[in-house]
Amino acid sequence: MYGISARPWGFEVSLVRNGVRYTRLFGHASYGGPQQALRRAQAWRDTIVKEHPPIARRERAQTLRSNNKTGAPGVSPRLSAQGKPVAWLAKTYLGHEEVLRTEFELTDWGHAARAQAIGERQRQLARMVGLARLHPAEEAIRKRAPVDEAALPRKRSKSEIVRRNNTSGVSGVQFKTPRAGHPGYWVAITYTAGKGSVSKSFSVRTLGYDTARDMAIAEREKQLRAKSA
Repeated sequence: MYGISARPWGFEVSLVRNGVRYTRLFGHASYGGPQQALRRAQAWRDTIVKEHPPIARRERAQTLRSNNKTGAPGVSPRLSAQGKPVAWLAKTYLGHEEVLRTEFELTDWGHAARAQAIGERQRQLARMVGLARLHPAEEAIRKRAPVDEAALPRKRSKSEIVRRNNTSGVSGVQFKTPRAGHPGYWVAITYTAGKGSVSKSFSVRTLGYDTARDMAIAEREKQLRAKSA
């Protein structure tokens, strides 16, 4: 999948635009499962692709590379066997089998050879059109109709995520046994930032296993309603 990497816990979206990397993580647990997380990852990737189109080829061709030693993109000296400049070259790649090259000998132009090459490079760039070529999938993504945000899976809050060690299948509801031989109890617990936690336990010995579990689930829902009120 273009720009999306599958991870054991979910999906990672990573795209680079004009030297800036855009990254976001989409966990299975946070969105309710692998398919939901993937839909969210694809939607975010598509948004980045549409909001940050590739730069113009001409603009990219004028970017000064880190290994450039002349200070002018597309302009380089031709050196003699002794390592001294004998000419300045302006070079531009326009497309398949279409490369523009013009050389200015120092014997003809003297110290003006470099300036002539820089001017020629600008004339060559004037013939360059279009956008920088990226992954083939990008064109299809940019033409795709926008996804209705309301139709996408919402991200779950931490209180809604079912942890791996959860035995009830319901976030915030756990079965606990204080010691060996104890019938145990079901507990509903909800944490609110800055306020601490609220919990309530339901004894299996008194209520029975299933009833205690159901009451803990109902209590958890009550706690969540109170939290959001």
